[in-house]
Parts: sequence; structure tokens; C-alpha cells
Amino acid sequence: MSFEMVGSVFTIKLDAIFTLALASILLLLGYWIKNKVKVIEKYCIPAPVVGGFLFMFITYAGHVSGTFSFNFVNTFQSPFMLAFFTTVGLGASFKLLKQGGKLLIIYWLIAGVISIFQNTIGIIFVKTMNIPAPYALLSSAISMIGGHGAALSYGNTFAEMGYEQGPLVGAAAATFGLITAVLVGGPLGRMLIEKNHLKPSEDENFDASSAQAINTQSVELTSLDIIKNVVVIIVCMAAGSLIAKFISSLIAIQKLEFPTYVGAMFAAVIVRNVNDKFKFYKFSYPLVDEIGNVMLSLYLALAMMTLKLWELAGLLGGVLLIGLAQVVFMILAAYFVVFKLLGSSYDAAVMCAGLCGHGLGATPSAIVNMTAVNERYGMSKKAMMIVPIVGAFLVDIIYQPQTIAFIGYFVQAIK
Repeated sequence: MSFEMVGSVFTIKLDAIFTLALASILLLLGYWIKNKVKVIEKYCIPAPVVGGFLFMFITYAGHVSGTFSFNFVNTFQSPFMLAFFTTVGLGASFKLLKQGGKLLIIYWLIAGVISIFQNTIGIIFVKTMNIPAPYALLSSAISMIGGHGAALSYGNTFAEMGYEQGPLVGAAAATFGLITAVLVGGPLGRMLIEKNHLKPSEDENFDASSAQAINTQSVELTSLDIIKNVVVIIVCMAAGSLIAKFISSLIAIQKLEFPTYVGAMFAAVIVRNVNDKFKFYKFSYPLVDEIGNVMLSLYLALAMMTLKLWELAGLLGGVLLIGLAQVVFMILAAYFVVFKLLGSSYDAAVMCAGLCGHGLGATPSAIVNMTAVNERYGMSKKAMMIVPIVGAFLVDIIYQPQTIAFIGYFVQAIK
């Protein structure tokens, strides 16, 4: 860490370790504030969001006043996200996926249809407010479902087509989506649970054999067993990177990059189910799950802490209205339609909280939303199994092709 004056601005430079240390402290601060401020606990606002939001407003104050600023080296955010999705894949036993059954398919189709509605909302604003189609689409499913990665990828593509503000609009829209995703998801889940007097039930989640498949708390692990579980996570992360690069080379003509975290999750799913059959090592779901929770919390703390609120200036005017319309649509759709389609159960309420997470921000936001609800009302194992798989990969099967179709029909290159 170093301090220097850049012009008249006092600049605090944090290397990767100090950036991670600050995020860790903010994460603990978020838990402390959440325990002390009952309204935050009541409305299921995630702890990483509380701590990250607090610091985000501090950096915003420094930017507005022009008195101080922070420079971060955010090296660990991507590896933490990669590790988290790897643990999600390791939790996806085919025995458990079968238990998702019809509900998984319904949720997948719902998420895909919502992505189509999101792009339709953006195009409506193109027609009514004369917003360039690329900027409208960047404020729709691309950023709401794809997150910052997709926003940057498509934004650069649009910039090459002559829409120079594409990357900025995409970054601002993704930031807006990430913030709103973690603000509305938990409270929405709480509202559905409280209004309908819902409670978690083992009968709603898994049968006895499935519950036994993941309940390995009684298994004692040696130090070597723990090391093996950690090594598998790291190896799957590396293998996932290779898988992603290979698939990206196959779709390069579309200028799309296959997400590395999806490749890691693929590798992890394969390893988990091969190991279930051949027992190469003593897999521990509780251990892997807790590692995933730590990675997720640190990832989100880093993501929120380093967000730049002033980038939302790129959402002024019509583009901001598109973002607000997306949030309103998501809330209304989840509350009045999706909850009923999913069965009006406790699982459905938790899944609606997750849908707001990956439908407006990113899949880690969905997990954080659901975790906040689970911590208050009880675990929904089915939601925690279905939502990450759909949000991280399955929804792309619908979202990506239809988004490309929207671009092909409505976007024209500027010569």
C-alpha cells in the first residue's frame, strides 16, 4: 500500500493483498452491522452487500469532492468467482439433479423467457425514445443476465461497429443491475414467505436417499482428505479454463467468449459424478460447500467494494429508464407470475429471490440472495441446487441465441 498526491487528489494505492484484506474486513463489518441493525436482517440484505455498499459510498464521496481516491489491484475477484462456480459443480450429483426434475425444467424455461422479455423492453425504448438499439440491448439481457463480462464483450463489439459508448453503457448497466439485484432479491423472497406463511419442508426438497447423498457431516476427514478436496477444486478450475478456451475457439465467428466459470463448473460436475461411482477420494459436500460460501462472500465483497457509482452517469436519461423498467418488470414477474408457476411453495419463494439475483446481476448475486433468505427462514436445498445451474449455464442456451437474433435484426453498423 502506498500514498501519493495525484494533482490535488490524495490517492491511496492498494496492491492485491491489501485490496483483499480490505474486502475481508468489510465482509466482517457487514455481518456485524447486519446483526446490529434489525431492519437489514429483517429484509435479508446480504452481509457482503452491506459492507461493500458502505465503502462504495466512501469512494463516491471522495470522487465527488475531488479530495481522495482509491486505486485497487483486484487480482482475486475472478479466481474467487471461478472457485465458487467450481464448488457449485461439485455439488451437482446426477442423483440430485434428477430430484430437480420438472421444477428445474420449468425454472430454466422461465429464465429463458424472461431474457426475451428483457430484450423486448429494451427495443420498446428504441422505438419510443430513439435510443440507439445497441445501447438499449446493452441495458437489457446482455447486462442484466450476462453481467459485466457479457457487457464488456458485447460493448466492445458494438464499439467496433461505430457505437463508441458501448463499453461504458454496458459497464454502467451491469453495475446498476448488480446493485439492484442484491437489494430487491432478499426482500422479495421475504415478502413471499411472510405473506403466504411458508416454511421449509424436507418433503419439498429431496427424498430420503437424496438427502443422505449430500449429508456427509458424519464423515471424518483426515488432513490428506481435506487437501484432496481442495486440490480437486483447483484442478477443476484449471481444466475449466482449457475447456472455455476450446469452446471459445469454436464460436469465435460470433465474437463471443465462452465463460471460464462455466467450463470450470462442467469439469467439476464430471469429476463429482465420476468420483461418486469410482470413489477416487473421500468427497465432502459440507467442506466444499463451506469453501464455496467463503469464495462467494469474498467475491461479492470485492465486487461491491470496487464498484464506481459515478459510472452510473452513463445511465442518464433513456438508458436509466430502461434499467428501472427491467427492475420493475423483474419484481412484478417474480411476485405475480413466477412464484405461482413454480408451485407457490417455500422453494418457489427462495427461487424467486435467486431469479432476481441472476436475472438482474449475476449468478453469485442469486446465491447471496438465497443464502440471506435461507439463513433467516431455513434451507431450500432444491433452490440452492437448481438456480446456480440454470443461472450459470442453462439460461445461456436461450439467452445467447435470442440476443444475437435481436442484434442481427435491430443493430446496424455505423460506417
